[in-house]
Amino acid sequence: MANKPESPLGRNDGGYPPGKGLEWTRLRPVRTGYPMSEYDSDIEFDFFDEPETEEAPDRPRLPRRTPPGGPRRPRRPMRAPQGFIPMLRLAGLVAFLILAVIVLVFLVRGCASSSKHSSFADYMDRVRTIAASSTQLGRQLNTTLTATGIKESKLESSIRGYAAQEQQLADQAAAITPPGPLHTEHDHLIEALQLRASALSRLADAFAQTATSNNATQAGTLLSEQTRLLVASDVNWDFYFKDASKRVLQNENVTGVSVPDSTVVPNPDLASTQAMSDIWRRLHGRVATSTPGGKHGNALTSVTALPDGKKLDPHASAATNTITTSTDLAFSVAVTDSGDFQEFNVKVTLTIAATPNPIVKTKIIPVINAGETKTITFTDFRSPPIAQPTTLKVDVQPVPGETNRTNNTAQYNVFFSLGG
Repeated sequence: MANKPESPLGRNDGGYPPGKGLEWTRLRPVRTGYPMSEYDSDIEFDFFDEPETEEAPDRPRLPRRTPPGGPRRPRRPMRAPQGFIPMLRLAGLVAFLILAVIVLVFLVRGCASSSKHSSFADYMDRVRTIAASSTQLGRQLNTTLTATGIKESKLESSIRGYAAQEQQLADQAAAITPPGPLHTEHDHLIEALQLRASALSRLADAFAQTATSNNATQAGTLLSEQTRLLVASDVNWDFYFKDASKRVLQNENVTGVSVPDSTVVPNPDLASTQAMSDIWRRLHGRVATSTPGGKHGNALTSVTALPDGKKLDPHASAATNTITTSTDLAFSVAVTDSGDFQEFNVKVTLTIAATPNPIVKTKIIPVINAGETKTITFTDFRSPPIAQPTTLKVDVQPVPGETNRTNNTAQYNVFFSLGG
């Protein structure tokens, strides 16, 4: 049997180090073609029985081409500076907040403006109701003063009732809370209403004091002094409330809100001594002992057929003044006070010639002021003559002291036709 060759280390143990067997061989790396050194024998690997890992062979690398002008630095991707994006987000948030604040301011201003407008409008609406009631009391007073056949006691009672109602209106006004800028104007409103109540009460007292008087002029003077207080209340309303309130609304930039007006004496001439003397005479059944001085009189202004609105011409033929007959037939008559004084109980008569009896209508104008034109309407006519010429006449009764009576009467040639 041939002898075993010796290991490269000069050992006769089959090439295994002392104490090392086959297991050591499997763990130690094998280097083919290289003699093992002492260092190799001293390295121990404790990988247990894990399998070996083989390294992938290195890929050959191609030489890089150097660009002209030398090597270039590698390009880095474009990135936003640190903190730039958060700043953009912050700027957007600030812009949004600013826009929100602006919108909020506009909304608040719009609501405030709407609220202010509503406050002024509501106040004027409440005042308008009071103003209308006070004006209506003035109309009732005028009707009472110009009524025919009214007794002294009835007149006084009516005027005192008007005074009590005016005081109630003043109390209602005092219970209203006006918008701040209108406090002063509202106080003047209350004063005007209280002045009206006081003036009416004093006027009733004046009628009572002059009930047994024999001097119409003295009675008229006392009555006119109280009536002028009513005129003063109208002036106060216009100047201290209406005009002043309009200026406040303008200063507050409030539009679309109207300030109500109120008048108890439409014509201040009613407060004259002459007018109140005439009222006193009529109330007591006294007739003036002399012809009143100054210019007195009324004039017939126009006559218009209704409902077609045809204005009649006193100089035209019947064919020209053709009137359509219907159940709504009426005539509108305008009368103007052509004098310088207020006139009372002006009688106006309209007559249509017919067979066997003429058609006659009469109306009274209770009071008409100097230069004023009043219109009265005649209605409820029976059937006039159809399809034949006839005449229509209007007479305005002359008043005391009237000298020119040529314009008190007019006659019209007319032709009534059936409607188509």
